[in-house]
Amino acid sequence: MEKTVPKEYHQYMQELQAVDFVLVELTLYLDTHPDDQQALAQFQQFQRRKQALMQQFEANFGPLQEFGNSPAGNRWAWAEGPWPWQV
Repeated sequence: MEKTVPKEYHQYMQELQAVDFVLVELTLYLDTHPDDQQALAQFQQFQRRKQALMQQFEANFGPLQEFGNSPAGNRWAWAEGPWPWQV
């Protein structure tokens, strides 16, 4: 059964996916061009953006990652979903 989520949920997820794509591409590029300071600066910029987006998402919708990678807060909310395949 699909759970209803606000429009902002999907906006956060889309931006997180876009940022992750950029980070993967920059990682691959930096693997072969490790001295490119401009690319490294872009990578660091997108790392900061990802962290900010994840914090905002988790504050509004709950944890994104399991195994201690997302804050637990004062209650266990991991199973409250929705799971990514439910939206």
